[in-house]
Amino acid sequence: MSLTTQDSSYRAQILTEALPYIQRFSGKTLVIKYGGNAMVDEELKNNFARDIVLLKAVGINPVVVHGGGPQIGSLLERIGKESHFIDGMRVTDSETMDVVEMVLGGQVNKSIVSLINTHGGRAVGLTGKDGGLICAEKLQVSSDAPENNVPELIDLGHVGKVKSIDTSVIDMLIQSDFIPVIAPIGVGVNGESYNINADLVAGKIAEVLQAEKLILLTNTAGLLDANEQLLTGLNAKQVNELIDDGVIYGGMLPKIKCALESVQAGVTTAHIIDGRVQHALLLEMFTDEGVGTLIRGGWQ
Repeated sequence: MSLTTQDSSYRAQILTEALPYIQRFSGKTLVIKYGGNAMVDEELKNNFARDIVLLKAVGINPVVVHGGGPQIGSLLERIGKESHFIDGMRVTDSETMDVVEMVLGGQVNKSIVSLINTHGGRAVGLTGKDGGLICAEKLQVSSDAPENNVPELIDLGHVGKVKSIDTSVIDMLIQSDFIPVIAPIGVGVNGESYNINADLVAGKIAEVLQAEKLILLTNTAGLLDANEQLLTGLNAKQVNELIDDGVIYGGMLPKIKCALESVQAGVTTAHIIDGRVQHALLLEMFTDEGVGTLIRGGWQ
């Protein structure tokens, strides 16, 4: 079917609009947290894989960090093990940690790698245990319930936080023209495994790599104001004011804090984008409008 003049003009405009962005970001590193609907809907999954391959093809270095909470919950349910959450974090005993490693490091990670490779990429799957990538320690959480005179420590089991990042294996893969795909599992000083929030892992990796961008895919349009309008082009001062005013709350708060910490640590910009939008990654990278919330460093 032949294109109309209007269609041809529109497609040419999109391509020419992308050119300065491709030139600007060629050779730069992006850290992308992949999760939500984009990771379960078949069409969105294929589009994400194609987008990653295209980014690599135009000289950009994508590093993918993925979640997998729903897949972990599904397998736990199938084996008859109930999931428990405290403040949105999965309580992870030794048996659950075995499932987490099997699902994140095996099933989910390898399926993402396979999909990227199917679309012409050269992806390599990792967990934070490979090459000492993520050194972790136990996450300490306390309850400040009014009935307690002192904060009560809550044991979440094998839930961890990032202690340090060694990017040697990532650097090696990027230099060899591979696409790293990382499961957020860390290793403690005694070899114990830890389940870590994928947003936090992506943020810390972006910081250590001094990435051009940290991109967090979510199931929302981005950060919205009180009138449900998308907010973007924010600096640290504006973000902190929105937190103080209660505009940012609930599940968006840790994502925003992760994005803010990354830009304050040297990442050029952080983006929270709607993974439910087809080709959201390319639209945010290569168009003037974008499809989400952009946060930059600085206070002005």
